[in-house]
Amino acid sequence: MPRQEALPPTLSPRLVAREAAAAYVCVSPNTFDLLVNQRIMPKPRILGDKRRAWDVRELDASVDALPREGETLAPVDDGWSE
Repeated sequence: MPRQEALPPTLSPRLVAREAAAAYVCVSPNTFDLLVNQRIMPKPRILGDKRRAWDVRELDASVDALPREGETLAPVDDGWSE
């Protein structure tokens, strides 16, 4: 049984896979990867050695920070320091 089918119908998953995260923000998975690399979308959470997932709340915050038509992308303090 897929993970999401195990949830009650009133409960949505908090963490979603790459393809679902891309669909959630209305872009292709490849475009989503570019947005993550450009730090427009958040990095994934680590669930194990190979498993990664995106927090829907962080996706919401990233979408809220996107510019509207005619605006420019404002720098966001995302906690990523290099």
